[in-house]
Amino acid sequence: MSDHSFYEADARERIHGLLDKGSFTEFVGPARRIISPHLAQLDQPGAFDDGIVVGAGRLKGRDVLIAAQQGQFMGGGVGEVHGAKLTGLLERAVAVRPDAVLLLLDSGGVRLHEANAGLIAISEIMRAVLATRAAGIPVYALIGSGNGAFGGMGIVARCCTAVVMSEEGRLSLSGPEVIETVRGVEEFDARDRALVGRVTGGKHRYLIGDAVQLVPDRIEAFGDAAMSLLAANTEADDPLQAIEQEHAWLAARINAYGNCRDGLEVWRLQGIADPEHLPLLETADFLEAVKDRSLPWT
Repeated sequence: MSDHSFYEADARERIHGLLDKGSFTEFVGPARRIISPHLAQLDQPGAFDDGIVVGAGRLKGRDVLIAAQQGQFMGGGVGEVHGAKLTGLLERAVAVRPDAVLLLLDSGGVRLHEANAGLIAISEIMRAVLATRAAGIPVYALIGSGNGAFGGMGIVARCCTAVVMSEEGRLSLSGPEVIETVRGVEEFDARDRALVGRVTGGKHRYLIGDAVQLVPDRIEAFGDAAMSLLAANTEADDPLQAIEQEHAWLAARINAYGNCRDGLEVWRLQGIADPEHLPLLETADFLEAVKDRSLPWT
């Protein structure tokens, strides 16, 4: 495993840094030249892997299937081929039964150039994630990239067994620019990077329970987190009971924080001392500072 920055790495660097050396086998790689059928018609450049790398490997000796989105290509946007590769990987998981599926997300959501095809792809990915989990195979979303997980991929992330994030990661349904465009700058100022971090960033998502672990910006730290989740066997034995429990804590979260407009307000309600200083803290110091916070669903 690599101790390099997860944020700065590209899709293949993240995979090779995460998995055991020499264990990765790529499926439908660039040599196959399976590209989007839509982009050329719109005079848009394509990519021979369509912005996603999928394959199999080992994580500290455990068999895993893995997908990593390439955020540098069209913002990691999901189109027809991109989505089919990810759906196919998840369907393969049900057939070959690895110890886990790892999704290294780096996407702003649906590729607007492929609109309907991208939306259909997202629905197929969601269904495949849930089918994989129903088969008893955990699916872990790892988010520490520049694009984070927004739009449809934000929904996919929360369909997973668990989410691991770094402070640099972002997770939400609508991106800041989308909210500002639709609702106005008074509702959400997308240029206020501190605000964006307090609402969509890894620290806030950890504090409100969307991410089960917050890790430093190191590839190795993400690998260690995934291994700890595997060791804890985090996929529920009773999926229906797990869904009912999650609905209960989501209701408690809405009741507690529904009127908050900023992460700072949420952090104060959790009884955290000096919440204004949380964005300045390194990950280890942050986790120490918030360990005794009060949560409405506990």
